Amino acid sequence: MEDRLRLAVGVMGNAGSLMLYSAPMLTFATVIKKRSTEEFSCVPYILALFNCCLYTWYGLPVVSHRWENFPVVTINGLGIVLELSFILIYFCFASNAGKKKVALMMIPVVGMVLATMAISTFSFHDHRRRKVFVGSVGLVASVSMYSSPLVVVKRVIKTKSVEYMPFYLSFFSFVTSSLWMAYGLLSHDLVLASPNLVGCPLGMLQLLLYCKYRKKDQTVGEEPHKWDLESSHDDEDNTKLNNGEAVGAVKLEA
Repeated sequence: MEDRLRLAVGVMGNAGSLMLYSAPMLTFATVIKKRSTEEFSCVPYILALFNCCLYTWYGLPVVSHRWENFPVVTINGLGIVLELSFILIYFCFASNAGKKKVALMMIPVVGMVLATMAISTFSFHDHRRRKVFVGSVGLVASVSMYSSPLVVVKRVIKTKSVEYMPFYLSFFSFVTSSLWMAYGLLSHDLVLASPNLVGCPLGMLQLLLYCKYRKKDQTVGEEPHKWDLESSHDDEDNTKLNNGEAVGAVKLEA
């Protein structure tokens, strides 16, 4: 019964993660359309790639015992493909300074992934120690990934606008971290559960901020329409006034 429940939660976790990793598609459709990255940050996608690489390695039989963490491998493998695609799109449409920033972040990320793979393979000779080592590095990566939107949260609080904090990214981040926390607890695997204990409250924080400042965005969005309406009335009044003056002038001349 427990194994079936664990498998069911793992499948739901995969579905939630798929939504999380594919959520930025809407953002990058806008980037491609406008041919500009505007104020969007690439940091969350680079950290998500780092996280996916580590947990794909964690779930493979080299680290885990056989295929006990097969759901972890499948979804994180797909995550690698999606995150790489987003980073490449961002790189194509970023400014020169933005491209330089992406490159400077990618080099240490790739280096840390390769170093983790090499150390876990050649320095440890049993699955338990390999899982502890890779899981510890993965814990840091996961906490970084879940906390990376705090960069955007700072902008949201400062500007009182959620324009650059996509709702679906925040929502699926919360749902996914909740499901994988449950999966880790059911598997008695604290390595999988621990980072999500951080991800849940951070995801909730983003959703609360979105609800708070979204209303203000709507209010601000409505005000220009009101101003436009008033100015159009003013224009009509001015036109009528001018017409009246013109008629008066004709009568006077007559």
